[in-house]
Amino acid sequence: MYQNKVIAVFGASQDPAKYGYKIFSTLRALSMQVYGINPKGGEVEGQPFFTNLAALPVAADVAVLVIPPVALVQAVEQCIQGGVKEIWFQPGARSPEAFERAQHAGIKAINGCFMAENGFW
Repeated sequence: MYQNKVIAVFGASQDPAKYGYKIFSTLRALSMQVYGINPKGGEVEGQPFFTNLAALPVAADVAVLVIPPVALVQAVEQCIQGGVKEIWFQPGARSPEAFERAQHAGIKAINGCFMAENGFW
């Protein structure tokens, strides 16, 4: 279902203990077209992270948000501007305001674990 989609992981991390790392690296291992978003930059397995969604070389179809609730509204605004069609709000990354803003913009918003609910874990 997601094999032909471009996936942006907000909160991608270089720290193997963090879910941003686990999600990003697992999707890469599954040969998905995945890009990491981290305002601090960085890289995993030679693939650089981008500081924001607009910096990606291609448009993202799906955003997986693994970031603190305080950063969600700004991330959703990036998704709206970038034409993202689907946003997954991971456990711990929840904000009613951000969720409603995504829905109001016509984006499919899902509160759930992207990896578990799609059989990747």
